[in-house]
This record gives sequence, C-alpha cells and structure tokens, in this order.
Amino acid sequence: MFSSQTSSFQDSIDVEERDDFDSEDLAGYSQKIQLNCYYTIYLYQGTSLTLIDSSLPSEAEPELRTYISRRLSKGALLGGMGNIATVELSIPEQAVGCYCCLLEQERSPEQPDTDGNGYVICFMGGSEKGLNLFRLELDKYVQGLHSSLQTPELQNLETEVRPYLSQWYEESVMHIYRVVQLVQNDIGFLLHAALSHTHVEVVNSDERTKADVSRFVKAASLQGLSQQDTTAASLCRAISEDTQSALIIDISTSPPTLTNTVSNRFCDDWSQAFLNAAERCNPFLLRQILENFKLKAIQDMNTLKRFVRQAEMSHYALFRCYQFLQGCGNGDVLLQNARAEHSDLPEACSIISVLEEFLMEQSQATA
Repeated sequence: MFSSQTSSFQDSIDVEERDDFDSEDLAGYSQKIQLNCYYTIYLYQGTSLTLIDSSLPSEAEPELRTYISRRLSKGALLGGMGNIATVELSIPEQAVGCYCCLLEQERSPEQPDTDGNGYVICFMGGSEKGLNLFRLELDKYVQGLHSSLQTPELQNLETEVRPYLSQWYEESVMHIYRVVQLVQNDIGFLLHAALSHTHVEVVNSDERTKADVSRFVKAASLQGLSQQDTTAASLCRAISEDTQSALIIDISTSPPTLTNTVSNRFCDDWSQAFLNAAERCNPFLLRQILENFKLKAIQDMNTLKRFVRQAEMSHYALFRCYQFLQGCGNGDVLLQNARAEHSDLPEACSIISVLEEFLMEQSQATA
C-alpha cells in the first residue's frame, strides 16, 4: 500500500513527465534564463485600434494589431475577461503566449453610446499554457488599470500607465518564485500553514513581500477548491486557531527567521520540488507544482472521507483509515479538515477522534 502511495506522490510532483507542459514548452526552461516580456495597450473605438504604447519591436506591433483586430471582429474579447492564446510575432521567441483583455470605458449620461469603446491591454511572455496558470492574477492586474485610464488623453501615460504595464510579469507571475527564494528550505512550513488555515504574519518587511507571502498562502490553500462550504471552512480555521499559533516570518534576518513552525512529511516531500523549480527560475513550473500539490491534497482528503464513511460500518475500514493516514504523511491536516466538514455528523466525528488518538500515540511512540 505504501509503495503505491509513494508512486502516486512521485507522479504528482514530476510535472515534466506529465501532459501539463509539452516537452517543447519545458525545453526553454531547462537552464536559468531571463524571459523576454512585452506589453501593448490600444485605444479601441468602434472598430478601430489606435496604438497608445508598446514595448514590442516596431516590426512586431502591427502583427499583434492585426491579430487583435481579428479577435475583436469575431467577438472573442469580452469586457473584463482575459483571453490567452499563442501568437506568432517578429520577436526572438517567434511564438509566444499572449494575454489580451478589453477594458470597456464606463458609460456616462453624456455619452450613452460608448458600448465597445475602451482599451485593449496585451501581455506577452512565456507560453500559452504558462500564462493560463496565472489567468486570475492577470485579470486582477489589468483591473488595477481602471482608475489610471480615466485621465483625459492619458496624460499620466509616462508617470502611471507605462510603469504599471511594464511590471505585469513581476507583479502577476513572479510572486510565487520570490516567496520560494525568500524562505528556501523552510517552504514546507508555509505549505503546511496554507493547508491547515494557519494565519501567517510577516514582520519587519516591506509591503511587497507581505503581499507576496499572502498571495502564496492563498494560492496554496484549498479554500474554494475542496467541497467545504463556508461554515466548514470557518470551523476549520477556528480549530487551527485553537491548536496552534500564527506562523511568524521575520524578514529582518538573512535568511528570514520563522517562529511557531509546523510541518509534516507530505509538505516536506513537496518542498524539494519547489526548490528544484526555483533553481531554474521558472515561475510557470512552480505554479504547476503548486496546483499539483493542491490536487494531491484534495485527492487524499476525498480518500479519507470515503474511508471514514466506510468505517462507520466496518472495523477493517477503520484500520484502512489508519494505514492511509500513516502512509500519506498529511494526517494532521486531513483530520483537521475532516473534523470541520463532519462537525454535524456525530458518528463520523467519533471515528475521527479515534484516528486522532491513534496518530497521537504513534507520534509519542516515535518521539
């Protein structure tokens, strides 16, 4: 049983052997590289596109404009919703992932017929599959331009808009990489905090680092992905707050000092996969590993819930529960989540209590 679980874990972290990225997508990331990133912003009025600013080479921008015009004519760009595809341009990469979003202008009583007018923002870099992993971050980043685009004739282009567009890759894609680089071998503590709903506090730090850590923990958590409802998630956080203190990351030292650290074998095993990807300076591979990490945790959670239901009628199933929790290395987190989800089911809660006692006795015996 344990060998099959080890194989399953290896399959989960070995994303290079999976179909998440084609071999040609990964080929460019096998060595440390500096990825070329580009941006372009157009004014969209009626059916015409007018270039406002671009970091693309002069010969590549008209090619992009032709592509965007075709997408707009087909109704493929919806207001506020990013669209990601591969485009071929006259740039060193030739084919590159391209994120496009139409930001429609707010209608006013004086101009009721402005439907379809607005700005088209394009971000180019990496591959289509890579950018798709950061779609939510890119959507949010583009929305941050709304207030800056209300200035007449974009008089703030050089002071606000251009600097903001130039930072799209650093702000929307690189935050996971920065956090792994920051905490290095301690990344397992952050992963455990995310799964267990433990509050993470960053002290003696700048705002960007605090935001990076917060975004990492949110991205690594299962909230909104598992079958927990709002009440169960709240109960899970309450259980965590009662049993352990917040994880403190003090940035005043180098490397940072972490206090109230808790981890387990599951998070420690995954840590090496994150460190290996960070060595390649590959934020896309890091994000795929993060998604696989969450997927494995959800799969294990569903397995435990199935065993708990079976254990209500079978002592052998209870033993299988115990074996599974021993083997997966994530028993503390899984039981915490299971207790929250089954808080209104007395029989399930009693089984979970028995399992918690088993694991506690095992932990004390091996201490």
